[in-house]
Formats: sequence, structure tokens, C-alpha cells
Amino acid sequence: MDVHRCRFVPYQPSAINAVAFSHPKTRTAKRSTVARLAVGRANGDIEIWNPGNGTWHQEQVIRGGKGRSIDGLVWVNEADQDLGDGRVLIGKSRLFSIGYTSTVTEWDLETGKPKRHASGQHGDIWCLAAQPSGSTDGPISEVQNSNKLVAGTIDGELVMHSLEDDDLRFQRVLVKSPTKKAQMVSMTFQSRKVVIVGCSDSTIRAYDMTRGHLLRRMTLGSDLVSGAKDIIVWSVKCLPNGNIVSGDSTGQICIWDGKTYTQAQRIQSHKQDVLSLATSADGTAIMSGGMDRRTFLYKQGSGAGQRWGKVWGRRYHDHDVKAMASFENGNISVVVSGGPDANLMIVPLKEMGRENHRMLSNLPHQPPLASAANARFMVSWWDREIHIWSLRKPATDLFESGGDDGDINQNRKLLKTIVVKGDCNIASAALNQDGTLLVVSTPIDVKAFRLEHQDPTKPSDVKIHALQLPEQLTRLGATQLKLSPDGKWLLLVQEGSRVLMVRITLDATKEGSPTVGIKVQRLARLRRHVPKHIMNGGLGGYDRSVTHATFSADSKMVAVADLAGYVDTWILRGHDENLGKGKAVGGADDAASLSSDSESSDEEADAIDVGEQWIRNANAKQLPKLPSASVVLSFTDDVPGSGDATADHDYVLVAITSSWNVLAFHPRLGALTPWSRRHPRKALPAAVRDLLDLPKGIFWQGSRMWVYGVSFLLMLDMDQDLPMPAADVDGSAETQVTQGTKRKRISRTTGAGGKMERENLAPHKVRKHGEEENYEDLDVGETPKVEESDSDDDMADADGELAELRNNASKTVVQSDETTDGRKKWWITYKYRPILGVVPVNRAGQPLEVALVERPTWDVEIPDRYFAGHERENY
Repeated sequence: MDVHRCRFVPYQPSAINAVAFSHPKTRTAKRSTVARLAVGRANGDIEIWNPGNGTWHQEQVIRGGKGRSIDGLVWVNEADQDLGDGRVLIGKSRLFSIGYTSTVTEWDLETGKPKRHASGQHGDIWCLAAQPSGSTDGPISEVQNSNKLVAGTIDGELVMHSLEDDDLRFQRVLVKSPTKKAQMVSMTFQSRKVVIVGCSDSTIRAYDMTRGHLLRRMTLGSDLVSGAKDIIVWSVKCLPNGNIVSGDSTGQICIWDGKTYTQAQRIQSHKQDVLSLATSADGTAIMSGGMDRRTFLYKQGSGAGQRWGKVWGRRYHDHDVKAMASFENGNISVVVSGGPDANLMIVPLKEMGRENHRMLSNLPHQPPLASAANARFMVSWWDREIHIWSLRKPATDLFESGGDDGDINQNRKLLKTIVVKGDCNIASAALNQDGTLLVVSTPIDVKAFRLEHQDPTKPSDVKIHALQLPEQLTRLGATQLKLSPDGKWLLLVQEGSRVLMVRITLDATKEGSPTVGIKVQRLARLRRHVPKHIMNGGLGGYDRSVTHATFSADSKMVAVADLAGYVDTWILRGHDENLGKGKAVGGADDAASLSSDSESSDEEADAIDVGEQWIRNANAKQLPKLPSASVVLSFTDDVPGSGDATADHDYVLVAITSSWNVLAFHPRLGALTPWSRRHPRKALPAAVRDLLDLPKGIFWQGSRMWVYGVSFLLMLDMDQDLPMPAADVDGSAETQVTQGTKRKRISRTTGAGGKMERENLAPHKVRKHGEEENYEDLDVGETPKVEESDSDDDMADADGELAELRNNASKTVVQSDETTDGRKKWWITYKYRPILGVVPVNRAGQPLEVALVERPTWDVEIPDRYFAGHERENY
């Protein structure tokens, strides 16, 4: 396989401004299944992550647009309902956002679009909080339901929005500021009646929600260090016992008595502003993040006065730590943090100092790349821009001629840049193999372009013509696009779960105005037997959102997968009979999975000709539900011949799940392939089972399956059996037996980066300054406490043995046993990282050649750091 290693794609990750968990603490297994993390970015995107059992799967990205920003996120969870027959209806989860405007937006996760907006005659909203439910006599330890949203504005006003009757309405202004000098910067609820607000005028205020009266004003004084008159309270949190924690612009956190509203303790922890706070569910731990890039952990002592103390500190981020949120579920106890460096950091909470942290890449899970292999074109997109690149010479020619990096850089050329009209960011794009048709979608529109390049020897001679598409195709936009390998079919996923198949005919160009013929058919998904009490609660039909779609190599079969793990397949009419299969089964299963999917418009009734219709695979029901959501879905390059459907004459559909199950199906038979039966997850090599990063994509080289993630490139040969890993007596590869000890199960992940080999709450080595500015490492004994260090070593990755493999290119290749003819059964490398995406650029029948695009962290533009409105440090 020849690889073009590319770092020229202008993809710029966006800063993280807000993070929020739908259920910060999940007490039941049912509620833990609907727990999600929402991440708001500066370009208006909202990412939905599933924490899982420490897998951290990016399920969906709701695209933003020009001039939009997500600066605050709040989940509202309705109360659970006991249906009386042993079933529990999980309360609905609703997501709201603000963007430093006067508007509050509710988001529909099923469609990936705004659901409703609410605004009033007030200033820009700077903070937002949801009113908790339960008794009003004391503080609330867990938020389950809310019927009010309270927002704080730049003008010092508190405004209330009603959420009753599944609606969002501006209700009234609770508090008006007479001077408009005190901006409402941060907010939290102490109880259902009392809201705590951090302001920009050195005060923290407690308000009575029922009457809008000021209960108490807590004063911080003046910032004597920086000379600023007022102190800004950037973050406030409440502990379960009612005490209040604040972080401000002096770098201090303060503990306030929740009954008397007096200051109990002040801790100088950060060298610059404290921007974010997070607390454990039981109130025994506090974490803070600040402008100095540090993250600190505080614990409460058991002695007299039960004073809080700083017990751990470290730099996890390369920029300000702007947002924090905690999550606890079973053995998982973590804090998620983010900021302008765009990386999502998973930091252990209860086990900090005994567990490693983990960084989730700022690159999207679904690569923003597509290729036209026959034309050696590659397309990348970012925000509202599309870039078309050409790779001139094959990689083999460059390697044989001894080309250096300069020759490789000269081998690529930017042909065109297209800026899509409108304010919405691009959601998906597709390019046919000949490089003549480009289709682009946003959340509200679909656009098509015809690319003309008559002379293949002059790839720079490319002309772009916009194609007119019918309104029925464009009015709803699309979250997913896929073009068939023959370029005749376009699959669109609209509003999350609505699947359309489009027959495309490019007509001859007439006087420079190309035309396109369009015929639309809607593909009905199988109606799954999901209980109504599940569909009506939690996140509703969000789990039925289609996230992956793929065509077979001959463009005669198509498959889609959703977040629930269901796979639907269709086959082209006529081709099904040629392969010896009957027609699709009709009846009730022809209805779609959701009630809204069963509706069809008159425009869609005029569909594709009968001879060109797509029908459901007759054995679609036989495909089992995947154990978890699919992160990769792909057909192999094998095309079955004519005759009866047998294991040797069927397509092979491969799905890799978020739990790292590699499953290969014969879709027309509705069965697993023999290779997949012989290789459950525990049969995969240990290097694969230990991967924390999830797969992003897949490409094929005969029977070889090449899978890549943000930090690895993996090959599995499906024509060979993998060597079975060492197992214990009961045959489980997940356990380990030590002589003289009981069998102990090894935990692969604990929610963050896994257990440390040596606990680091006490230092094991110190660096002693010697002569001639040399340092020597000295072993030391245990000490009762360790503070954070200013050394650059704090920035080192602490992800164990996997990190060592990633950081040493000479040790990054791991190979399995080879067959007698020297053919490898599997292979993995960590040489390429971080990987944005990989696309093939070779014609059919030629040796495999791919373009591998990296987006290194050092090449990402990070904004300058600021302190109290003045520039403090540039780098």
C-alpha cells in the first residue's frame, strides 16, 4: 500500500465554550443509557457524546453557521414516571443553549435542528440555569425536572422562561438593575426557590425566585494585585449541603456558608482567573480550571473546622480552561473540561492522582474528506468552504525517484475553493469516482456542482457549474450524503432518520449550462419493536438517527446503521432476482421506524421507474441488533456472481461498534460470516483490544481490512485466522491469572485514561540542580502531599504504555505472526497522528494508494491568551 502523507488541509478546530451532561449523576442503569454530553463550540456547532463505559463516542454534530456561537448549554430532565406495571418512563431530556444574544434556543436532537427560540426585551444573555424540582426546604442534590429557565443578562437583569407544556416561552423579568453596571456572569441554583448569581462587580447575590427579591449580597472586595477595582465571579457552584463555591478573577476560590451567606474560606490556587468549577455528586471534591491552564483538585479535611485544601494540580490544556462538567456513573467518576485549544480533556475525579487523564481529539469522528479515485481528486470541507485538491503523480513514482518532502509537497495542488452561499456550515459532501459531480449538504439545503476537466493531463483546468435541484430534495437539507461508486445514485439522510434515494442523470452541457435529471424514492426502514414508553421518554427517537450509510462495490446494494445498533439494507430491483433472491416482503414492515417516517408527500409519490426501484432486502430482519452503536460501516470490494445466494455468492458488510466488536455479515443471508463467528472481540489482538480511540473509517485491499482512528492505522486480513491470545483456564482473554493468587479481571478503562502503574499522589523522583546547569534524577520516599509543578514535564502525555508507543516512531509498529508465505495476519502502527481522514486515490484494478491527512496540534491556530481584558502572554 502506498501512502500520501498530507498535512495541507486547512481544517481549523473551534474553541470549546460550554460542556454539560444530561444526567451528571446516574443512579439507575436505565437513566445511564440516556446520559449524554453536549459540547458547544465557538463556530456554533454542538457535539453530542455518549460516555458509555468510558468509550466516549461522538454520536452527532449539530452544525452551526456564520456569526453563531454556543456559549452556554443547559439540559432539563423531566421527572421519571412509574407506569404501574413494572415499567418506568424515563423523563424527557431537553437541551437549551445561549450564544451571547438575547435568545434562548431549544434543540431537537432527533432532527439535528433548532426546535424553538425565545427572546424578550432585555440585553444579551451571559448565563443560564434550570430550576430544579423537589422540596424547596433545602438544597437539591440531583436535578431531575424543571419547569423554569432563568437567565442573567449583560444589563444586570434576571429573566425567566417557562418550559411548561413542552414549550419555551419568555415569561417575565425577575430582577432589574437600576445602574446596569453589574453584569450577570455565572449562575446556579441553591434550591428551587433560591438562585445564586456571580456578578462582575465583586459580588455574589442570592435571589428569591418567587418574588424576585435580593436575599443577600456577598462581597469579595477589590482586586489589589492587578489593580482592578472590581472582581469578576466567573463561576459559581452549590454543594449538596447548600454551601456555595465561587471562582473569580483574582485566581481564588471561595467557600461560602449556605445558611448565613458568609465567607468560610478563601484559597489562592491559580495565578490567573478561575474560569470554571466542577463538584462531585457527594460534595467531597471540587475542581477548578483557570486562565493559567491549570486544573486543581480540592478535598475537605476531617479535622477541626473541616477546612478545604488543594491536593493536586496539573496543566492538561494548552490554553484557558473555560468549561467544566462532572459525570459519575457506577465506577466512572470524571470531569470533562475544554477551552480555546479545542481539545476535550477527560480528567479523573475521585481517582485523580491514581488514574491517567485522556484527551479526546478535536477532529470530527466522521472525516470531512471525499475522493475521486479515477481523477486523483480529493475534496475537503470546513465550515462553509470546500477545497478541491489534485494529487499529480502516484506515490510509487515519488518513492522510486527518491523524492524528498519538497517533491511530495509539489505533488499536490489546490484546484478550486468553493464558498457555499448561506449561513449554515457544511454537514456532509460526496464526490463521484470520476470527479465530475460534487454534492454538498447543510442542515437546511443541498447543493450540487458539475466539475469539468476534459484533459486529464491538465488537472488544473477545472470548471465548476452549479446544478439546479428540485425543492423537494433541498428544502430539508441533509445530515448524511453518499454517492454510489457508479455515480448514478445519491443517498440522503434528512432530519436524522429519513432516508431518500435519488437517481441522478447528468445531461449534456448546453451552452455552458449543464442540467441534471433527478428522480426521488423514499426508502422505508424496518419498524423495530421498540416499546412506546421508551420512545416517549428520555431522548425519544434520537437513537434511531442514521449515522452511517454505505453502498456495495457494484452500487446494487445499500445499508444504513443508526445509534441504536439497527442495520437496514436495500437492494436494486431486478438485481435481486438475478442473484436468486425473491422480492422484498411487504406488509407492516414497509412502514418506517418512526411514526413521522410513515408519512409520504405527493411529490415523493412520483418516484423512480419500476425497473429502477430499490426494495428492502428480503432477509433484512435477520440482521441482529449490534451490541452498541456502529462507528464504521462498509461493504467489502467483493461482488457476488449470479446463482443462488450462498456464503460464496453474497456481499460482505462489515460493522465496527463503539465497543470494538468487529462484525462481518452476509446481508442477503442475514448471517455472520464464518470469519466473524471465529473472531469475537476477545479473539482480537491485545493491541487492538487496548485501543481507547474509536475507528473513524475503513478502506479495502482485497481481503485486507484497513481501519484507522485518530491515532492508529490497523490491518486485519479476513482470509486468515488471527492468532488466539493467551487465555486463562476458562478461555477468557479478559482475565489474568497469577500463580498463588485468585483470578482477577483486568479493567480496560475507568472512564479516563486507565490506572497509573505507579500512583502519583506522591513524587517518586525529583530533579536536583547540579553543576554546569545539569540535572540528575533522585529517588525519594513518600510525602504526604504534592503540589503542581511548573515544569514542562507536566505537559507530557500520561496514558501509559500506549503513549510510549505513540511517542516513539521507531517502536510504533506491532506485527502479528506471519504465515508460511510471509503474509501478515494483522498489523498496527501509531506512526500517523492525529489522523483527520484517509481516502483512496487509485483507479480500480491498480495497487492500493491512499491519501492520509494529518492535522497536527502544533499546526492549529490558537488565539492569544488574555487576562482581565489585557494581553498577558502570546505564544
